[in-house]
Amino acid sequence: MKLGARIIKTGIAITLALFLAQLLHLPSPMFAGIAATFAIKPTIYRSYLSIVEQIQGNVIGAVIAVVLVIFFSNHFLIVGLGAILTIIIMLKLRLENTIGLGLVTMIAIMESPGQHFLQFAGIRFSTLLLGILSSFIVNLVFMPPKYENKLYLRISNMTEDVLKWMRLTSRQESDYHLLKNDIKKFKERLNKVNEFYTLYNEERGYFQRVNKDKKRKLVIYKQMVFVLQLSFSILKMLHRFENDLCQMSENMKYLLQERVDSLSNEHEKLLLMFLGKVRPLTETESNLEMSQSEDLMNLFISEIKEHHIQDQVQTYHLMRLLSTIVEYQDELRHLEILIDSFQTYHHGKNEVEIQEGMDE
Repeated sequence: MKLGARIIKTGIAITLALFLAQLLHLPSPMFAGIAATFAIKPTIYRSYLSIVEQIQGNVIGAVIAVVLVIFFSNHFLIVGLGAILTIIIMLKLRLENTIGLGLVTMIAIMESPGQHFLQFAGIRFSTLLLGILSSFIVNLVFMPPKYENKLYLRISNMTEDVLKWMRLTSRQESDYHLLKNDIKKFKERLNKVNEFYTLYNEERGYFQRVNKDKKRKLVIYKQMVFVLQLSFSILKMLHRFENDLCQMSENMKYLLQERVDSLSNEHEKLLLMFLGKVRPLTETESNLEMSQSEDLMNLFISEIKEHHIQDQVQTYHLMRLLSTIVEYQDELRHLEILIDSFQTYHHGKNEVEIQEGMDE
């Protein structure tokens, strides 16, 4: 098991909450530690949203507890009724993520309805609130999450694996069942890539200039994810339409292989180009790529006209595949333009430190 920053920050938040509660001589400081465990989130932005929701849930639980104790008692049946009311209200207010803390607050306050119940309720509420604030401070100050490096690595690693399979499948050299299993894994990895993009998008800088630089990068990363999705779509089609590909003419097979190889190489170069390790494609190279794509489409159209491809289903499948390849090519061009513009006009703001051996 990997010891991540979130695990460490949770421990620090609990420690800080207990320390502050003891420093302020609050009774039952353990409730501050319990509350601290609810508010640690993967990004500072989510932590801010969480603290707002947690405070709302805390208030709802406290109000219900005070009302029930004043008008009824702290009998266990009343506590159960209060839990039901708390859950219903929070669900109505769409505060599902704070139900746990709201129930803890309610039970903690209803625990001891003595003569100074309102004072006790205020202290217990403050103790729980202290735990929430402690988590937010820890998330803000200690090891702020940096998701750009993780996002790039996941995009790069998955792209490398997908392109390997694309090259093999275009030559009918892949194992059908092994690829089928890997496609299932690729779907999960692609979901993780989108999740990390969302987390990186939610990161907030402390200065406006930093946020502007990040927005430029976000456009590039969004395009990287999109071309990765397109390459994965092509791989799935190559796998699904394997029988149709086997029935193509030798010229079609050769041109398809050349096109897949060429676009795969370009995709890999663009990821390195973003790091400043590869020069942009020249105009001659770009024109050559366009020419190869046109040759493939022209040959496909001519074979349909000459009735070399008579099966309508096969024609439909190949048309889907070729149209996706053309879209893939166009989006790679767009990615190249974005990276080239970023490298030219915003030099020095594109540093991505790659850590070897990082877990997926």
